[in-house]
This record gives sequence, C-alpha cells and structure tokens, in this order.
Amino acid sequence: MLDIQIIRKNPDLVKDSIKKRNSKLDLDAFLELDKKRNDLIVQTDELRALKNKVSKEIPTLSNEERPTKVAEMKQVWEELKLLEEDQKTTQKQWEEMYWQVPNILDPTAAIWIDDEDNGLESSFLEPTKFDFEPQAHYEIGAKKWWIDSEKAAEISGARFWYLKGDIVFLQFAIVNYALSKLWAKWYTPILPPLMTKQKAMFWTGYYPASEDWLYQVNPWNDDLYMIGTSEVPVTSYHSNETLNLDEAIRYVWYSSCFRREAGSAGKDTRWILRGHQFDKVEMVVFCKQEDSQKLHDEMVAIEEDIWQSLKIPYNKMNVCSGDLGNPAMKKYDLEAWMPGQQKFREVTSCSNVWEYQSRRLWIKYKDEDWKYKYAHTLNGTVIALSRCLIAIIENYQTAEWNVRIPEVLIPFMWGKEEI
Repeated sequence: MLDIQIIRKNPDLVKDSIKKRNSKLDLDAFLELDKKRNDLIVQTDELRALKNKVSKEIPTLSNEERPTKVAEMKQVWEELKLLEEDQKTTQKQWEEMYWQVPNILDPTAAIWIDDEDNGLESSFLEPTKFDFEPQAHYEIGAKKWWIDSEKAAEISGARFWYLKGDIVFLQFAIVNYALSKLWAKWYTPILPPLMTKQKAMFWTGYYPASEDWLYQVNPWNDDLYMIGTSEVPVTSYHSNETLNLDEAIRYVWYSSCFRREAGSAGKDTRWILRGHQFDKVEMVVFCKQEDSQKLHDEMVAIEEDIWQSLKIPYNKMNVCSGDLGNPAMKKYDLEAWMPGQQKFREVTSCSNVWEYQSRRLWIKYKDEDWKYKYAHTLNGTVIALSRCLIAIIENYQTAEWNVRIPEVLIPFMWGKEEI
C-alpha cells in the first residue's frame, strides 16, 4: 500500500499516477473520507476522555449532585455510541478505498493506456527464418505425442494438458539451467507452498484486486487459495520481520501456479500457451530503498542473459502505465518470437514494487542511522515454462518435425542434441 502521508501531502502526484494507469479511483472522494475519518477519531477520543472524567467524578459527588452527573454521563454515552458506529462504518469505507490506491509511477515508466502501447526498449536477434513451412507448437506436439490436451480436458477440463516423453526432460532441463544461472548470481533456492491464506494474497496486493482469477480451496471450510504466482508466499516469507539488508536478500524457485482466468479466445486457448495450471521459475528480492533501481536492472539483465543464451529472438518492453498492476511502479517484459503465431508473446516480467508490499507485510530494516525503514521488494518471472517450451519448439524445429536442443541445454539433456 502507498504511504498515507504521500496521499495527503502530495495528492496531485497520486492523481497523476491514477490517471496514467487508467484507473477510475476517485482520490478526492477518498481524501474527503480520510478527513471525516480523522475528525471522527478526534471526536470519539474527546468523548471517551470526557466519559472517563465523569465516571471518576461521580463517586466523589454528594447525593444532590450525583443525578445531574449521571444524566450527563448517559448523554455522553449515547453520543459516543453513535460516533463509534459512524467511525466503524467510515473506517471500513476508508480501508476499501485505501487498498485500491496504486503505487506511484517510476518517472521512466512508459505512459500509455494498454499493452498495445508498451514501449520497445531493445531487441535481440531477428525473427527466425525457415526454408520450409514452420509448424505451430501444438501441431508438432501432437505429432510427437508430447502434448495431450484432449485427455486432460476429459480428466480436468479445458485449458489443462499432459506433457509426455522428451518434452518433460526438456522442461526440467530448462528449470535446472535457469536455477543454476540464478544460483551463480547468489539467489537462494526456495520451494514455497502452493496454497496461502487470504491475508498473504492481501499483503502482496493480489486480493481483492485479482480475486476473479484466484482458486479458493473449500471456501466454506478453509482459508486457503491456490497461488497464481509464487511471489505471494515467497514475498510473505519475511512478513513481520526486521531484516539485515547490508546485502540484498535474493530468492529463486520453481513452482506450479493456478489461475481461473486464462485469456482471450482463439489461439490462446490451444495447447500450452495459456492454461489454468502452469509452471514458472521466479525470483524475489528484498533490499534497501536506495538499491532497488539498481537491482531491478540486475534482475532484468539476468532474464535477458538466459534468453540470449537460448538464442531465442525477443523484444524488451517497458510496460506501459495502463498495463501495470497496482503494486508495480515499473515493469519490464521480454516477449519472445513464436513462429507458430508469427508474433512476439510475453515470456518474462520483472517489477520494482518499491515499499508497496512491505508496508502491508511489515518488512523493515534499519538504515545507517538506525532508523526503521520499509524494505523495497522486487519480483520477476525468469521463465514461464510452457511459453519457453513453445519458443524452443517453434524456433528450433526442423523440416523432419524434430526439435534441436539449444546448445546451453544440451548438458542438462545428457548430451542429446535433438528430440
């Protein structure tokens, strides 16, 4: 959440961020509610103090004086009761609006309405050319018996799939390669739980903002949600802690994720581009406030290094303000070339969240003057596994419907160069 003092002292800055994010939040209405909330706090505190004072006076009064004070006490009690009810209602309304206030934008974030306006920062390689008619990943996957979405639909429903044979080994080769790269950069491996309580979703900004695509487990019995990203349990790992951030704390992991919303109709629904269950290699960083921009660049550089080593053509995109979620102040995506669709598709993301999550999570550190500050958190998807498989299958396909293995993955495929 955003520091309330920033909202109160610099509302124009926050309004500008809301407008550029294409949000409909009425900040003036919130500020009016904020004033009413503060006024009610003062009024109820004053009445409580008066009630306490009168309560102490009554036992010391004479029989003649006591009825007047008791009547006064009753009036104070009734007024206080009404004020407390008003305060309770106002507090709830205030919180509901406060949680919706987005982070301020980084000055270098792209300013446009939606993802069609994301800013192209750089490109790697030209789109892959073939001397034969290239096939889409789902056509190759069906012919090689690597992907079975029909049986998955029968067992689990639409937007699920089975992976079989060599493609399973390829997926774990990608995972092991990515983990080894991040381990060399001082990222600690961690395997998080795949379900969290609602409070963890709220702390990290995914509830109620992303409630529509969350899977709730046994809603009448359990306070548990399937994660849509492991950023939720990993960022929450240090909740209510004061960290030593002389060196940034870095985590990397591999996990499955689950989302009810799975995108637009058409090709997006075929095979393994979009699904309700998908796997990712992700990273989260906790750092001092002055270090987050540098670490954001470092994380994006790691993602680029991995995708360049795979020799997959991609575009680096500065995600526009209208496509940013509330927590992120700046975000970069890499979009890999997918010949089967003849377009670039998002395969990584990396966000600087500033102190937006740590304020809810109460993650702090002490600066050089021993003053408490909120840590900055950053998160990034290094590899979205299903999309990485698509990119490799389609860019490395042969005329014989085989797939060559990217050179850096060959050691993780026991020397196999083609499948």
